[in-house]
Amino acid sequence: MNANPRICNALSPQEMQRRWDAARTAMRTRGVDALVVQNSSDWVGGHIRWFTNQPATNGYPATAIFPVDGGLSLIEQGAFDQVRETPGSADGIARRLTTPSYPSVHYTAAYDAELALAELRRLGVRRAAAVAPAGWYHGFGMSLRDGLQRAGVELVDLTDAIDAIKAVKSAEEQALIREVAAMQDEVMARVAAYIRPGLRDFEIAAYAQYQGQLLGSEQGIFLSSSAPPGQAASFRPRSLQGRTLQAGDMFSLLVENNGAGGFYAEISRLFVLGRADAELREVHARVLEAQRAALALLQPGTPCKEVFERHNAWLRAHGMAEERRLSIHGMGHDMVERPLVRGDETMRIERDMAIVVHPGVLDERMFVHNTDLYLIAADGPGECLHRTPKQIVEIA
Repeated sequence: MNANPRICNALSPQEMQRRWDAARTAMRTRGVDALVVQNSSDWVGGHIRWFTNQPATNGYPATAIFPVDGGLSLIEQGAFDQVRETPGSADGIARRLTTPSYPSVHYTAAYDAELALAELRRLGVRRAAAVAPAGWYHGFGMSLRDGLQRAGVELVDLTDAIDAIKAVKSAEEQALIREVAAMQDEVMARVAAYIRPGLRDFEIAAYAQYQGQLLGSEQGIFLSSSAPPGQAASFRPRSLQGRTLQAGDMFSLLVENNGAGGFYAEISRLFVLGRADAELREVHARVLEAQRAALALLQPGTPCKEVFERHNAWLRAHGMAEERRLSIHGMGHDMVERPLVRGDETMRIERDMAIVVHPGVLDERMFVHNTDLYLIAADGPGECLHRTPKQIVEIA
C-alpha cells in the first residue's frame, strides 16, 4: 500500500520499515545517534530516495536527518522559516523544513547546513554519521563539519554499512526491478518500430523517453547517436544528438531510466538501417561472449576486485581491450551504485544484488555494445531480466 498516493512509484510502508530497521541496527552497532544524508539529483543520488521514498531533483538539495529513534527530518527547497510537523506520518517523515538555497547562488551555501545543525542539536545528537558525502554540496559539507566541531559533536562515516544494506535487494525490490526491465523492453520494441531514415538522433531519444514516461518512468538518460559505416555510433548526450539518420547507418541507443519503485535499470542495443555486415556481426558475437564470461565470474562471495582482475585477464586473452572505466556494476535507486566491479571496490558480489553487465568494443570505426541487467542468485546470475533479443536490430 502506498502511504502517499501522490508519490509516483512509491515503495510499500513495509519495505521502508525494513530499510529503517536495518539502518538503525547498523547505527546502534556503531554508537551513532543520527545519519545525515543529502542528494541533489535522482540519477546518481539514490540514497535520499532509499531513506525517504522520494527523490531529489533538478539540482536542489534534499537533506535527511535520520535519528536512531523516531521519525526523520527532511530539509527541502522552500520558504525561509517553514517547519511542518507530521509526527506519526506513514512515510516516516516527522518534520519538513524548507529554505531557499541554490547552488548557483554562493551565499546560500550554508543555509541547508544551518537547518541540519539545528535539527541535530534539537535531537541531542553527540555522534552523527555521514552517508554518501561524495554527493553532498561542498558548502553544505564544510558548514556542517565546522558547526559540528564547534558543538563538540563527533562526525563519522557510515556509508559502507548503508551501502552494504542498500546493495542487496529485498523480494519487493526485486519484483519492482523486474517491472522496470520489462518496461525498458517495451520501450526498445516501440523504438524499433519507430526508427527510420530522416529522423534526427534526438528525435529517437526523445521518443524513447516519452514512451518510457507513458509506461511509468519518472527520469532517466537516453544516450544515442548515428554514424555511417566505418564510423563509431557512440553514446552521446542530448546536446550532440543533432545528426540525421541515413539509410545504411548504425544507431546506438542506451535506455537508462527508472520506473516501478523508483528503481533504475539499463539496456542498450545496436540498430542498423539496413543489413549488418559480417565484420559487425563478428564483433557483436565477441561482445556477447565477453558478457557471458563476465556473468560466469559473478558468484556470491567473490570480491569485486577479483572479478575485475579475472575479467580483464579474459579480455586480454581474447584480444580485447581491458576495461579501464566500468562495465559491471550495481543498480537500484542510482543509475550507478555499488558494488562496482573494479580494482578500487571493497565489496563482494552477494546474492540478491542487481548487477548490470555492459561490455563493448569502441574504436574509430565502430562501437558495438550490449547492456542487460541480472539478479544474483545463490549460484550466480539468474536469467537475464531483459527479454529483448541480444542481437543487432536490423531496420528494413
